[in-house]
Amino acid sequence: MGAMKKWLSWSQMVASMLLVQLFATGQQLLSKVILNQGTFIFSFMAYRHLVAALCVAPFAFFLERVDSKKMAWSTWLWLFINALTGITMAMGLFYYGLRDTTATYSTNFLNIIPIVTFVFSIFLRMEKLGLGSKAGKIKTVGAIICVGGALTTSLYKGKAFYLTHDHHPHYHSPAVAATMAVSSPHWTRGTFMLVGSCLCYATWYILQVKLLEVFPSRYRATLITCIMASVQSTAIGLCLDRSKAAWRIEWNLQLVTIVYSGALSTAATFCLLTWSIAKQGPTYAPMFNPLSLIFVAISEALLLGEQMRLGIVLGTVMIIVGLYSFLWGRRKETKLLGQASAGDETLTAKADLESGEMQLKSFVTPSPVKSVYAKEGGALKDSVISWNQ
Repeated sequence: MGAMKKWLSWSQMVASMLLVQLFATGQQLLSKVILNQGTFIFSFMAYRHLVAALCVAPFAFFLERVDSKKMAWSTWLWLFINALTGITMAMGLFYYGLRDTTATYSTNFLNIIPIVTFVFSIFLRMEKLGLGSKAGKIKTVGAIICVGGALTTSLYKGKAFYLTHDHHPHYHSPAVAATMAVSSPHWTRGTFMLVGSCLCYATWYILQVKLLEVFPSRYRATLITCIMASVQSTAIGLCLDRSKAAWRIEWNLQLVTIVYSGALSTAATFCLLTWSIAKQGPTYAPMFNPLSLIFVAISEALLLGEQMRLGIVLGTVMIIVGLYSFLWGRRKETKLLGQASAGDETLTAKADLESGEMQLKSFVTPSPVKSVYAKEGGALKDSVISWNQ
């Protein structure tokens, strides 16, 4: 019965993480299609996070009602910075990079965010490199391989090939054909956008440490962040394009993508990740991230007829190997630190116990005690007093 219960718990966790990666895959493909069809990025972001806020609102109001209290201005400032770095800037740059490249190429950069975050943490002295241990060495080598994979996908193209024979535009549906016709990749510009997005996401992860200190309510923080991101995207978007066509919503694929992104890619994904972190810790969920890269690469080649490049395949393999090596080394290092901490606590408890036993023994077995108790004529007189007297 216990084994069955463990298996059910394990299968539920794995199924939840697979759902998260499937949501991410659908998000990348749908976003790629509507962006190449001419959707204005900042209007899409404004509507997406408005839908996300509506989906997260019930959790914030019902599950964290007890935590509701008046917030300081500094807390609002941290939430504003949180929305600006983690959503408005990071996601905006990512969408511009996605529009100029492919979904597979863009997803590669999402997988190196943990590595960049780790590098930032070292510079800020929030983490240690740990080259003295085997786990630290594996972690460092994994980070180097991961960065090398990202450089391979960026700088080396290699031979082009297709997974299907019907890769010509006239074989596809009209929507996909229009997408393929409008698309005009600008790889250099798109790569710079994706690098900027990766740096913003890494900065956002660092900022979470401070945000959780000043505002630990996760659902309410997500709700307020989504609302602020929607307002920020609207303000920036109006500065760039005020035409009605850029902000018009119609009953088409754009509306489907907005609802899908807000409800599944933001709200549902956040709930599943929060549950996973509470059950398995922070290193469990990122181990599934490379699956979205595989799902996106295969789906993009099969559904959109995009060509595969040898450089992207090699870079993808390097990123997956490097990421898993990095996460394994970090998890092993964390486990060793936990065991060392537990060992220190055990030694301390043992020392306290031995000290207590010695004190108890001294109390039970009478022994002479030397004490200084009097001062007569300016001289100290020592008296040896027995407990029996």
